[in-house]
Amino acid sequence: MAAESEENGTDMRTGPEDSEYSLARLKLENLLNKSMRIRMTDGRTLVGIFLCTDRDCNVILGSAQEFLKSADSFSQGEPRVLGLAMIPGHHVVSIEVESESLLAGTS
Repeated sequence: MAAESEENGTDMRTGPEDSEYSLARLKLENLLNKSMRIRMTDGRTLVGIFLCTDRDCNVILGSAQEFLKSADSFSQGEPRVLGLAMIPGHHVVSIEVESESLLAGTS
């Protein structure tokens, strides 16, 4: 049966790992095109539209802006416009989905 399913190109996986994988994939797909704020290990913060990720947790943001860490936490300063940006997964400290982006997707 396994050989038969391989020949047909179907995947016969069923089990708890698959349901967890499917749930995680669905959650990730729901975040596509949402505005995200990503904090990096060097103190910078990137804000942009979530376009994709990969197995190594690298993240691609579109229309990205970079905010530098400042000594005065109240003044963010002017953002630097990056456009399309790739953030290596090992540099990601935290990811936040901006609430306005979530609300816009539900209406």
